[in-house]
Amino acid sequence: MRSLLKLIPASVLGAIACEIILIASAYVTAAFIHSDVDATVWLLYEDGLPRIALMVLGITLGLYLQDLYDQLRVANKVILIQQICLVFGFAFLLQAVLSYIRPELVLPRWMMMTGSLILLLLLPLWRIALSDAIMGNLAGDRVLFVGASPVSLQIADQIRNRPELGMIFTGVLEDGAAGEVVASEGWLGPLSDLRKVVDEHKVTRIVVGLREHRQKMPINELLDLGFAGIQIEEASTTFEYVFQRVCTEQIRPSQLIFTSKLGPGPLMVRVQSMYSWVIALTALVLVSPIMILAAILVKLTSPGPALYRQQRVGLNGKEFTIFKFRSMRADAEAKTGAVWAQRNDPRITPLGRFLRKSRIDELPQLFNVLRGEMSVVGPRPERPEFVATLSEQIPFYRQRHVVRPGITGWAQINHKYGDTIEDTVRKLEYDLYYIKSLSPALDFLVMFHTAKVMLLSRGAQ
Repeated sequence: MRSLLKLIPASVLGAIACEIILIASAYVTAAFIHSDVDATVWLLYEDGLPRIALMVLGITLGLYLQDLYDQLRVANKVILIQQICLVFGFAFLLQAVLSYIRPELVLPRWMMMTGSLILLLLLPLWRIALSDAIMGNLAGDRVLFVGASPVSLQIADQIRNRPELGMIFTGVLEDGAAGEVVASEGWLGPLSDLRKVVDEHKVTRIVVGLREHRQKMPINELLDLGFAGIQIEEASTTFEYVFQRVCTEQIRPSQLIFTSKLGPGPLMVRVQSMYSWVIALTALVLVSPIMILAAILVKLTSPGPALYRQQRVGLNGKEFTIFKFRSMRADAEAKTGAVWAQRNDPRITPLGRFLRKSRIDELPQLFNVLRGEMSVVGPRPERPEFVATLSEQIPFYRQRHVVRPGITGWAQINHKYGDTIEDTVRKLEYDLYYIKSLSPALDFLVMFHTAKVMLLSRGAQ
């Protein structure tokens, strides 16, 4: 549960729980309105509760697919209502599909319509009230920034944009002329005012991120406040929590060497290998018809083999052969050699573009998982030519190979496909965070989100 709370803010988990209760209550109320017999009998003895549960599941899944749990703040009420209408459309579609498979588990028509009308009124009102409560700062740590480094200002901006993180931006302490520069960011005074500002603004968390190393840190005041129960942490620690990636700008080799938890333990790696193997085998059985169809279509639509084999770098830098459905022309790199894929890459076939968007081209990598070369979740495996170059240009790039690469990963679901050094650095930050936080909860969250990406065709280039 602790690892889940680290990944998903408590306010989001609370919102999900409250909405499940709200949705269920709307359809239970509809049952009492429309039931020809005692509604309690229908609910308990005529599969009423399972029918409602399936409707609740459909609406909750629709809310997730509409990204309504990514940010709880309501920026536009009209867009919110549009999204909720799409959610109901998705739930009704699931009910229609269910009517062909198990019609006895479909809600009666009038009951479904009445419950949906009740919910269509209550759900937007609930979301607006929740947003107002969060934006009204009813709860959360009151955060003060000691120092206005660029990283500190990034964190402050993220806290303001995502109040569901449970943190309230109080202000910034910064000395001299730099304080005037950050006045628009909530400058509260020089560093010497630390104790006074903490008392006046009832600060519960202090984030230390000085602009320059030669700035004098108010060590004695911070020690006194820490012993008084106020949480004090480096900006890099807060950065990881609010962005769920490591801040490479703040990493020092000594910081990594002496950290209490640098990467996953041997037991966690073995556990991941076991459930990855089971998931890969199960997935291979389920998607084999799709894979057979994809292989046939690749062969029919362009000359060349259906499967594409390529050398990639895996665990501990060891190379292996990765399998994918071919999405480019067979001679794509005949003249250029190894190059990154580009936006609107002309080498990609029309079918290949669909395979990439839907992630179907990645399915043969299930065989790599069964062979022990990959995991279902992990950093993206790169080509040896790119790894050699990137390891020279980007600090800590080699450290991403301490775990098996994955078919999908934390970086893939959190950052768009990119072909620049800046994009690679950003994805490395997500990869390092994943390595530090590796757990079954994180892996299953990534898999769940990947299914959403595939369903909505939010794929790579």
